[in-house]
Amino acid sequence: MWRLADAREGGFPWLVVAGKTLTGWIVIDIDATLITAHSDKQGAAATFKKGWGFHPLGAWCANTQESLAMLLRTGSAGSNTVADHLTVLTAAIEQIPATFRAKLLIRIDGAGATHDLLERLEKLNTTRRTVRFTAGWTITPVDEAAIAALPEQAWEAALAAGGGGVDGGLHPHACVAELTGLDARAAAWKVRLVVRRVKPSKRDAAILTAYEKTTGWKYAIIANFGPRGMRGVAGSQHVQFLDLLHRDHAEVEDRVRCNKAMGLRNLPSKTWNVNVGWVLTCNFAADLDAWTRLLALHGDPVLARAEPQTMRYCLWHLPARLVTHSRQRVLKISATWPWKTAFLACWQRLAALAAPT
Repeated sequence: MWRLADAREGGFPWLVVAGKTLTGWIVIDIDATLITAHSDKQGAAATFKKGWGFHPLGAWCANTQESLAMLLRTGSAGSNTVADHLTVLTAAIEQIPATFRAKLLIRIDGAGATHDLLERLEKLNTTRRTVRFTAGWTITPVDEAAIAALPEQAWEAALAAGGGGVDGGLHPHACVAELTGLDARAAAWKVRLVVRRVKPSKRDAAILTAYEKTTGWKYAIIANFGPRGMRGVAGSQHVQFLDLLHRDHAEVEDRVRCNKAMGLRNLPSKTWNVNVGWVLTCNFAADLDAWTRLLALHGDPVLARAEPQTMRYCLWHLPARLVTHSRQRVLKISATWPWKTAFLACWQRLAALAAPT
C-alpha cells in the first residue's frame, strides 16, 4: 500500500507544517482513549475519568492516517505506563515498511514524558535512522519558577495553524519561548523545553494554577529532541516551528474518532480475547477506509478527508443493482445519485492499481 501511495499522482503524503514539507519523515502519533462498557466484561474497570470500561493505547501514522498498532488495556491502566508505551511504539515501527524508516518523528502527549520512553527514543537513533520526538510536559512549581524568570523580550508570537498544513501566519493571542536554560528539570531529563502561553478561555478558568491566575496566561510546555533539528527541514530548531509541530499532534483525535466510528466505540463480548480480535478488526476497517481515500479519492475536495459517516452515506452504501447479462456482471447505478461520478472515479483508480507482489 505504501509503494502504491508513493507512486500515486502527487506522490507520498508528506506532512506540511508551517509551510515546510517534512519530506522523508514518517510521523507516528501515540495516544490513549476510553471505551465505555455498558455491561459486565472481562477487563472492564473504573477509568481515571470516573467511568467504567477500557483504556486502549494506540499509534497512528499521520502521513497515511492508518492505525499502526493498538493495545487493549483494562480501564484502570495508567496513562503513563512505560511498558505499554514501549510495546505500542515497537509494534508501530514494525508496521512501517523498512524503506520508510530512515526518518521517524514520534509525537506523544504528556503521558509519554517518562525517562524510560524518552531514553528509548534516543537509543533508536543509528547511523541509518534518525528519530526525533515531541512530548507534552507536566508543569510543576520548578517549571513555573523558570517561566517567571523569562524576560518579556524572550517571548515570540506563535504561529497559527492553517488549514491543510499551510502556515496561518502569526497567532494574535499566543507566544512561545525557549525555557531550556532556565529550567533545572530540562537538564536532568536531557531534553529541550519550549513554553507556550495563551490567553485562557472561560473553560480554562477552573483549571488555572495560582501562578497562571496571577499572570493572566495559560501555559503549556513541550519537551522535544533538542537543538539537532530534523534532517532536511530548514528552520526545524526554531521554537515557533517546534510549537506548531507538536500542536499538530492534536489531529490524532480525528484518527481515534475514525476508529470508534468503525466499531471501536463498543466492545461486543464478555470475553477478553474476543474483544482483542474486535479491536484488531476495527483497525483493519479504519485502514481500508484510510487507504481508499489515500489511493482513490486524493483529488476529491470533500471525500479525501471525509469522516466514516460521510463515506458510508456517499460511497459505501451504494444505491445500485448488480445484475448478470450475457455472462457479464453489470452494476446499475441510480442516474440521480449525486455521488455517482465520485464512485466511478474511485472504482476506476482502484481497478488501475498494480497487483500486489
